[in-house]
Amino acid sequence: MSDQKNYITPPGFEKLRQEYVDLLNVERPKVVEVVTWAASNGDRSENADYQYGKRRLREIDKRVHFLKNRMEDAEVIDPTKIKSDKVVFGATVTLENEGGEELSYQIVGADEIDIKQHKISWKSPLAKAVLGRKLDDEVNLQKPTGEELLTILNIEYK
Repeated sequence: MSDQKNYITPPGFEKLRQEYVDLLNVERPKVVEVVTWAASNGDRSENADYQYGKRRLREIDKRVHFLKNRMEDAEVIDPTKIKSDKVVFGATVTLENEGGEELSYQIVGADEIDIKQHKISWKSPLAKAVLGRKLDDEVNLQKPTGEELLTILNIEYK
């Protein structure tokens, strides 16, 4: 996998698309309305509603442009359609650390990272360490505090 790719799962792509639609069709029209109203009040140099609104419009337009590019460059990969005995993008991997603690992570795209839901980027050190590995493989994870040995207990595609 190249660092230039924008791999993403279907739910991740839908989340990007929904944010794009909401910004374009809901948020932006509201801000345009406020800016239009504020501009009609006269002196724009000291009009906080106008100045804030224009700044917010720039932020929205920048984010819409970013989302549009991310969606155009996206390569949507559905983990439920993957049949592999190796860890690849979309896999949910259960690992056991040296202390016997089990940790489970899904390998997702950079736009989908959510540590609370145990979703890590395929570009992360942990994902890079397990990609291409099989069940029961031992993996050395390089951490700032040193090396940690992990064992792959389970690989699922859901």
